Amino acid sequence: MLSWEYPPRIVGGLGRHVTELSQALAEAGLEVDVLTAHHPGLPDEEKREAGPGSVRALRAAPDPICARDFIGEIHQLNFALLTRLLRAGPGEWDLIHAHDWLVGFAAHTLKHGLELPMVATIHGTEAGRNHGIHDPTQHYIHTVEWLLTYEAWRVICCSRYMEDEVAHVLATPRDKLRVVPNGVDPGRVRWEGAAEQLAEFRSRWAAPWERIVLFVGRLVREKGLEVLVDALPRVLAAHPEAKLVICGGGWEADLRGRAHALGVGHKVVFTGFLPEEDLPRMYAVAEVAAFPSLYEPFGIVALEAMAAGVPVVCSDIGGFREVVEHGRTGLHTWANNPESLAWGINQVLGDPGLAARLRREGRREVEVRYSWPAIARRTLEIYEEVLAGAGAGAEGARPAWAVRPRYLAGREMHQRS
Repeated sequence: MLSWEYPPRIVGGLGRHVTELSQALAEAGLEVDVLTAHHPGLPDEEKREAGPGSVRALRAAPDPICARDFIGEIHQLNFALLTRLLRAGPGEWDLIHAHDWLVGFAAHTLKHGLELPMVATIHGTEAGRNHGIHDPTQHYIHTVEWLLTYEAWRVICCSRYMEDEVAHVLATPRDKLRVVPNGVDPGRVRWEGAAEQLAEFRSRWAAPWERIVLFVGRLVREKGLEVLVDALPRVLAAHPEAKLVICGGGWEADLRGRAHALGVGHKVVFTGFLPEEDLPRMYAVAEVAAFPSLYEPFGIVALEAMAAGVPVVCSDIGGFREVVEHGRTGLHTWANNPESLAWGINQVLGDPGLAARLRREGRREVEVRYSWPAIARRTLEIYEEVLAGAGAGAEGARPAWAVRPRYLAGREMHQRS
């Protein structure tokens, strides 16, 4: 399994997905090697047993030089991943599972170099994140995404929404696509500690009389943070005791300036990137979680909040429409609409019965539909489907996945993009 992020290196939901999926696969009996990036202070190899299987993290060496740009950094990462696997020695791998374009070249090289079948999970597309392809860098990332899906025997998407997007944007044949949702380990996000510790933690972010409205995620445009800040005056007009707590790294300065310009700067606190061990405490002190994304392939943060028992208010787009059922496990609001978002937050803050029902049904939904054992079983079925197909060729013939493809010419690729 290849992933550019893996704990404690967490950039978004991808790292948590890979961690919990690999753990669940190991508990189902697989031996999983996770090939990932270097992280300061950690060994380049760690192994842990999990039921009948195990998970081994193989971390690449740090970059020898500073890359000129992000694309250069990713190229260096892919070379480092290949080098790390070569140092690991010959392995008895049956299949490669690549997560997103960031490891695309390493996955492509391993597929053909080791003659192993490859599965890819697409967690989001460049066209989706940017509402189209607008510059050369975006076009380059888009073509790497296309190459990864072209090379993969099967392409896993986390939602029906993403299945449609990958089929449309990357021209991936429908018979290659499989939908397997993300999951969440409730034990990772639920607070089970002492009330005194929780009260001390809460005092860092809000006064005793304030009620916390929570956002967790990357501070980037696609997450809709401007919409949340713009909604805050309407929330405060109905509930002056509200306090917005924003957890995550990114363009904090712009959001802070926007809040001050609206006169609500004193009602917004930025925690920065929140350590994993603090996440259950933050969910435990929140009264409502707001996720106003403009683009959301799945919405794992909504699952986390639901698992932790926090009522969810989210935009009615992408994966959120599948993960959150309006009125039962959360509330949908119109995307990019501060007034609608404020309505949803005010509904939860003003109706204790509604809030209690959303908490109860949200937790139940996670336990029934998004458990990792079920997701691991579905993923394993796809692996078995691929391996069965890979062994179906004529005796002595190279399997179909090992044949080097004839790539589209540059002009045809441009037209496809």
